[in-house]
Amino acid sequence: MEDKRKKKIVTGFMVFLAAMWLCTVISKSIYASRLPIVSTESIESKYVEHVVNVDGIVVAGEKNPVTALGGLRVERLAVQVGDQVEEGDVLFAIDLEDLASIMEEKQNAIARIQTQIDTILANEELARQRKALEEQRAREDYDELARREDTLVGRAAEAYSQAEDDLGELHDGLDGETDDALKDALQQAAYAEADAKWQRDSAMKDAGRKVEDILAPENEDATLEVSRLELADLRADLALYQEVKNANGEIRAEHGGMVTDIFITTGGRTSDSAVMLLADDSVPCQFKTTLTQEQKKYVGLNDTVSLKLDGSSKEKEAVIDYLAESSSAPGSYEVYINLPEGTGVPGMSGTMSHVESGEKRPCCVTPAAVTTVEGRSHVYVVREREGILGMEYYAEQVSVRIADQNDYFVALENAPLDQEDRIIISSTKALENGEIVRLSE
Repeated sequence: MEDKRKKKIVTGFMVFLAAMWLCTVISKSIYASRLPIVSTESIESKYVEHVVNVDGIVVAGEKNPVTALGGLRVERLAVQVGDQVEEGDVLFAIDLEDLASIMEEKQNAIARIQTQIDTILANEELARQRKALEEQRAREDYDELARREDTLVGRAAEAYSQAEDDLGELHDGLDGETDDALKDALQQAAYAEADAKWQRDSAMKDAGRKVEDILAPENEDATLEVSRLELADLRADLALYQEVKNANGEIRAEHGGMVTDIFITTGGRTSDSAVMLLADDSVPCQFKTTLTQEQKKYVGLNDTVSLKLDGSSKEKEAVIDYLAESSSAPGSYEVYINLPEGTGVPGMSGTMSHVESGEKRPCCVTPAAVTTVEGRSHVYVVREREGILGMEYYAEQVSVRIADQNDYFVALENAPLDQEDRIIISSTKALENGEIVRLSE
């Protein structure tokens, strides 16, 4: 009985231990299943290269504008962008009925201004005749006044001379009162003569000024000259419209080239600026592309790049001839590359490539390993420690500084890391510093 009891005790204890072991295994399994599963990598020594690949388009090296009279209605377009035209080819045609209406308006305006000019000239002739008549009458009045005033002065002079003679002839035999009377009469005659002369001089001055006023030039009036200039402009415009009419409203190319831009539409009207642009066949084409601010760090003026145009099986070396910030899109940069003569046509697309070789960095990880928040960067490193269930792994947050990076690698500097460290690159859950993790198998 004792042996059986001991056997039962041992068996029960073994069952207990098995149950405890099973519970521990289950607990560990449940505990482990809730842990983040992480993948890791080791730091590497790498060259951090920067590859710039941008698409672009071939544009004309130089464009010649096509101009036409402003305000003409376009009846039809004979070309479209990409067409190659020769000198004399029809580019577009003008609505002749609308042109006739415009010319009629110009002719009416010419007639109105011509009438204005004729009226101004007639009025000027009438004014000239009136002025000549006024001058003639003023001179006649002046001469008549001069004769009358001279007569009055002469009479006053004669009166003074007579008074003087009377006083001289009768002076010796006169008494004192008579003598005083004659002297007084002589004095009055002298005054009268002086007054007559003053009156004559004053009257003649006024009459002379009236003649001068009539002869004074009139105020300048630019109305006639302005009207003549307007008339000349209208006649010049009408002559240009007549040339268009004589050409049946067809506007032709003055030189050959590819049509690169069209700024008019059927039914619309021409402007005073260019209505089309034609590529100058005598000037080689250019390749044009745009860089972002980040790409511009690795591409500079006069850098050698690789260029591949559509339809070409090989890349060719080229040199960046122009690089500047875009005026239409600040923050981006326009690049132009002069192409060899006979290479490409406007509108052809292509790709520019450039590799900027970086220096070799001793501490590089993949971009997935680095987290940056508000300008501060860190990585998570797997560490070991003793836990309640034995040795366990946990994630330690390590602050780092990015020295360089591309799409494949991030170079870190002054980071407390070595080749043995396991850097976390992925996790099934968001990590926190010190969090227990499980390594992926």
